[in-house]
Amino acid sequence: MTQALLQDRASLAYARDLGRAFGGALLFGLPLLMTMEMWNYGLTLDGTRLAIFLLTSLPLLFGLAHFAGFTPARSVSLAALEVFAALAVGFVSVCILLALLGVFQDVASPGVTAGQVALQVVPAAMGALLARRQFGTDRTSEEEGEARYPGELFLMVAGALFLALNIAPTEEARLISYMMGPWQAIALMVLSLGLMHAIVYMAGFAGQEEQGHPVSAFIHFTLAGYGLVLLTCAFVLWVFGALDGHSLPATVDALIVLGFPGAIGAASARLLI
Repeated sequence: MTQALLQDRASLAYARDLGRAFGGALLFGLPLLMTMEMWNYGLTLDGTRLAIFLLTSLPLLFGLAHFAGFTPARSVSLAALEVFAALAVGFVSVCILLALLGVFQDVASPGVTAGQVALQVVPAAMGALLARRQFGTDRTSEEEGEARYPGELFLMVAGALFLALNIAPTEEARLISYMMGPWQAIALMVLSLGLMHAIVYMAGFAGQEEQGHPVSAFIHFTLAGYGLVLLTCAFVLWVFGALDGHSLPATVDALIVLGFPGAIGAASARLLI
């Protein structure tokens, strides 16, 4: 009797966690699901770049499963299972929403439809993995402080990727990089660093108190994090082909523009994850 009751409670808890996962997938994936540029990229994006994007997302999702995940329990095997579960939740959510929004066309080939879905699955899976942190009330003090310096940098990459994915496909990001002058680009980079440093301290990244001086913390967290933000933005822009045929100055401008929301996402990662 007691064992059956425990099994029922476990089933209810998993159903609750799964419901949160679908809510998180919608919360994180909806901006991209309703973006026309993402629909078009699903049609035209090079298959090799799409495959590389999906493969490189697996370690990212695994890391998110370790730091967040559906349940408070943590282990390597459980994190791997949660990655597959998150991808399944993301896949189902994306298919249903794109179908309801009329994005799928009857004349489209299965390969085209698969490309549209695959491109959207990763942000939805990220949202599924972060759902417990966003909707749950069962965060523990151990979880709050478990990420050390490498983990904090990883969380910055995850936060930067989330916001960069929402901005990179849009035409506005390219237009802004074309309109900016050199001094505006420098000012935007300085603003990115300043806001990033302020938000990082507000979010209370673990280990700052060990740096001993604000300058050291700026170097260890803000500068290192901004460097990772620019690398993340370069990867996202490459995936979408936004750097193809660009000169070095145009590439730098594009990185600075996308690096602004990326820096905000990286600095806010401690609040989101």
